[in-house]
Amino acid sequence: MKVKRLENSVEEELLRRVRAAGGRCEKVGLQGRRGYFDRIVVLPGRVIFVECKRPQGGVLSPHQIQLHEQYRALGAVVAIVKTSADIDALLANS
Repeated sequence: MKVKRLENSVEEELLRRVRAAGGRCEKVGLQGRRGYFDRIVVLPGRVIFVECKRPQGGVLSPHQIQLHEQYRALGAVVAIVKTSADIDALLANS
């Protein structure tokens, strides 16, 4: 039987692994702002705005797509994390 992985389990793995790498993985939210990032990851020399999604069926909302585009246009690093491989890539680039 295949176990369905939820967004919160992806977020928990991200938190655990970033902490193990010596970084910070802050939960964020802006009052009155839809589509803001789930986490801000701070690693030595890097700040990454992270959106966590469940591996299957997790899609970005139009608000999230617009926000990601705006932040990338400003030179910010934005990552979408759905799987352990996505977390591997995020940590490998640090």
